[in-house]
Amino acid sequence: MFVCEARGVSLSSVPVPSGWYPDPSGARQWRVWTGTQWSELTRPYGDPAPARSIVSDLSLIQALHRLVRYGITGVFAGISILVSVLAHWPGTAHPVSEWFAVAACNVAVALAVIGSACFAVAARELEGHWTAWAFIPGVNLFAVNALVTKRLGGQPLRRVGSEAILMLLFVAEFHAEPWLCLAPVIVAVGQSQWTTTLIDHLLNSSSPSSPVTS
Repeated sequence: MFVCEARGVSLSSVPVPSGWYPDPSGARQWRVWTGTQWSELTRPYGDPAPARSIVSDLSLIQALHRLVRYGITGVFAGISILVSVLAHWPGTAHPVSEWFAVAACNVAVALAVIGSACFAVAARELEGHWTAWAFIPGVNLFAVNALVTKRLGGQPLRRVGSEAILMLLFVAEFHAEPWLCLAPVIVAVGQSQWTTTLIDHLLNSSSPSSPVTS
């Protein structure tokens, strides 16, 4: 006859697998546990929790979120400000003051650098490794756009080509055709929509399952 002694088991010593769990903050939503910590990724309770671990795509999803929030805005705002200031540089037909031109250029460069860094990280996550073109401003913008379009089953060459033409027209002709200021807005909105669609696709690509409860 064997006698077994029951002992308390500390849940903290048992590794919890990564996946969707009820938000520990008490909010009525799911939150992703990466296996070591809680992430910032959440879903309302009304949406089913994916069965496949989202951790494999978590870094890509986070990079794409940063791209939508900061990268696209930073790059296109920086380009727009820089082109506008150069079109009204001191000495041109409709100049701005020198101090304003210098300050605006500094702001434009800062925005473009921040945005380009977000594109570089997104390029790394989309490719799975660092590439030389990820660090080239402008190139990484259209390359990421092509990768996002390809993942969604679109036509990268056609889309990237049309957006590149719009941006070249804006840079070359804005001083004579101010209405071309719409070009970067159109391209930025398009990139945001396609990137957001890819994020939704990654979040919804798995079949639903029941959450783990304690």
